[in-house]
Amino acid sequence: MAVIEHATRRVRILGATVHPTGQWVTQLGRNLIMDLQEAGSAARFLIRDRDAKFSAAFDAALADAGIRVVTTGIRIPRMNAIMERWIQTCRRELLDRTLIWNQRHLLHALREFETFYNGHRPHRTLR
Repeated sequence: MAVIEHATRRVRILGATVHPTGQWVTQLGRNLIMDLQEAGSAARFLIRDRDAKFSAAFDAALADAGIRVVTTGIRIPRMNAIMERWIQTCRRELLDRTLIWNQRHLLHALREFETFYNGHRPHRTLR
């Protein structure tokens, strides 16, 4: 699970699991809120898809932090195009070229790619 800030295109890898559950996603939402507070970021909206794993507890945790949850429309893939583009980039540049051994290795590879993506983007100026 990952999130991206639309204004800066900064990616945050929240976690990875083989069998995601509603409780797992809700905990990642709480972790995201703490990360945003530590970074001093003032997120107002979170765009997410209509997956059943995003429970009412997930939405309530974000609402308590002042973040409004917006679900994507049905059959409107461009509504969250920035995140969809990052997923394609991650798959094409990292996962299609790397043999992943286990979850620990996957998280390590994703964190390295996150650092690379957030720190080196020749097509955009940083900050």
